[in-house]
Parts: sequence; C-alpha cells; structure tokens
Amino acid sequence: MKLHRNLVFAAVDALNLIFNEEKQADKVLREVLKFDKRWGARDRGFIAETVYDIVRWKRLYSEIAEVKAPYSRPNLFRLFAVWATLRGIEVPDWKQIEPIPSRRIKGRFDELSKIRKYRESIPDWMDTMGEKALGKQWDKELAALNTQAPVVLRANTLKTTPKDLRNALADQDIDTKLVDAYPDAVELLERKNVFTSEVFKKGFFEVQDASSQRVARFLDVKPTMRVVDACAGAGGKTLHLAALMENKGQIIAMDIYEGKLKELKRRAKRAGAHNIETRVIDTTKVFKKLYGKADRVLIDAPCTGLGTIKRSPDLKWKLQPDFVQKVIDRQAELLQSYSKIVKPGGKMVYATCSILPQENQEQIKSFLATEEGAHFSLEKDEKISPAKTGYDGFYMALLSRKA
Repeated sequence: MKLHRNLVFAAVDALNLIFNEEKQADKVLREVLKFDKRWGARDRGFIAETVYDIVRWKRLYSEIAEVKAPYSRPNLFRLFAVWATLRGIEVPDWKQIEPIPSRRIKGRFDELSKIRKYRESIPDWMDTMGEKALGKQWDKELAALNTQAPVVLRANTLKTTPKDLRNALADQDIDTKLVDAYPDAVELLERKNVFTSEVFKKGFFEVQDASSQRVARFLDVKPTMRVVDACAGAGGKTLHLAALMENKGQIIAMDIYEGKLKELKRRAKRAGAHNIETRVIDTTKVFKKLYGKADRVLIDAPCTGLGTIKRSPDLKWKLQPDFVQKVIDRQAELLQSYSKIVKPGGKMVYATCSILPQENQEQIKSFLATEEGAHFSLEKDEKISPAKTGYDGFYMALLSRKA
C-alpha cells in the first residue's frame, strides 16, 4: 500500500485537533474531509479509518511510540508510524517521520498486549471502574467496544419498508442486509456515504444503531396516544416513535438545547413526521404543565455513553471520573421530575446507552425505593451487550404507573 503525503498529513492534522484541542472526532473529520475536493471515496475512507484507529488505540500506540500528551507534530507522526507498522504498511522515508525499528514496535506491542489497560487502550480509572461494575464480563465488553461499529439504517416506515429500502439502495450501488430481531433495521455491507443518496434526501431512512432502534418499540406506543420524549435531543428516537404511531396521536419532544430541537424539526420534515411538537425546557414550568397527562414517557437519559465507544472512540479520553457521579445524580433527578408526567395507568421507559449497572438497573432500583417511585412497578428491563450483539450497549426499563 502506497501512502500519499496529503492524506497522511490530513490525518495528522485531524489528530492534532482531537488530541490537543479536544475537539469531537466526528466533527473534526467532517471538516478535514472537505480539505480537498479531489479526494475520492477511497481517499476519504483512508483518512477516516486511520484517524479513528489511532484515536481508538491512543494509549497503546503512545506507549509503543514513547510519547505523551500534549502531542507535538513529530509525536503525532510517530503515532502514525506505529499504526502503519502494525498494519504491515511500509513507513515512507519522509523527514517528518522519525524512523522507529519495526521489530521494536512489534515487540512492544506483544509485551503490552498482555496487560488489559494497554491491550484495550483505556484509562486506568475507567478500567478499574468497569472491572468493579462488571467483573469478568468487562473483558468481553471492552474487546467488543474496540471494534468498528457497523453502519445501520432505520427504515422510515412512514414512507417505505426495510425490503423496499434495500432495493432502493441497491439501485444506487449500496449493498445492505436485513437484521434478524430488528424489524426496521437495514445494515450496510460496506461503509459508504449514504447521506448523499436520493433515498436519504427523500426521508426513507435515518442512520440509527440497531440497539438504539429497540428503545422506541420498548415503549409500546399506539397511534392515538400522547407521548412525551423528555430528552429528545436531535430526535432519533422521536422520529421512530412517530413512525410507530403512524403519524397519529401526539408526540411532545422536549430538550434543554434549542439547537437540537431545530435539527429535529428539519429531520421530521424530511421524514414526513407530522405529529411532533417541540418544546424547549427553559423553565421547569415546561414539563410541570404536563404532570399526569401523558400515556407514555421516554426518558432517554444523559449518560456516560460507555456503550457507544465503538462509534465514538474519543469518548474514552474525554470522560473524567467525576463526570460519572454527576451524570448518575442527574439521571436520578430526571427520573423524579419526568416520571410525574406519566398519567395513572400509563407507562415510562428509562433508557441509557451505557453498560454500567450504576446508571441502569441500580438507578431504577433506587428510583423505585423513593416516594415518587412507589407509584410505579417495573414491568421488564433489558441489558443490551455489545459483546453479544455487536451493536451499541444499551439499557431499557419499562415501568408502569399504578392506576
């Protein structure tokens, strides 16, 4: 494989923004991939794959290269040299890249791979926390979370079916497969930019991980209901709810970020979802007006996001120990407040994209022991394991309010 200077330099530029300026990897790549209009799909794919790989294995590669943050430009090139060597790619004789004997790189790799925190490239505190929370299962989950996430689409059943979507994508040379046990899911067989396709512009699908697609269905919605998505964000699950409700009834999508709700409106228009009303939570009055009035409530709670490391490997380096407890406290507050929106006889789903018990089943156990939680009973819950499914890690709990 011949390395092209402009592609390697673009990857190093991206790594500098991610590691040294702490910018979000996906946003950085969106900008970097616009640097040269002459780049084809293969060129952009090389940059993205290289950057995500080095971000994913940052700690392991840093140990092998003997470099530390903040990373100078020569150090970033050293990380790249480690990446290339471990993939059997000949490192070019460029002045920017300091030679590192390949035998030494491979020897250090073999040595460090015996130690989990290096092998899985993870901070000490996160490794300790995960082992304490999950025991032996932590090894399996870490290994799964360090693999590349598949690209999964959710067919928008307001406009098409999964089978028809497959056919429409095939007409545009995008090969896909249906996914067992995920009724709306269509998975790409090869990574491609689906956002430029005509079927996307027509609103036939959204990109949504298969595990995430289970949440809306877990809420057991019907077309005539009033449903509140209390932490809607940009509305991935809101749009799924609209499709499941066949554009009937009412969905109130709330969030504290107005910008995310504006994006939801744009997505809803493209999807042809007309039963969604957005409300910015700028005061507590916004949700207090809804107390006791919703048939269904979805609390897709803010969380550590540890179940999504497959698609967001930079999360490993952005999370800090004190944030974990802060987010757990916030989840408990949201359960107390938003559970009051559920009317007697109604139901609520609490969901996270985390694999930590303290954010999931332990959080629900604590809620049920409170005065507000005494009004609810747990119907069922589900833990989605990246190691078992190959998709994101999720947790869902379905609770019913006593009549």
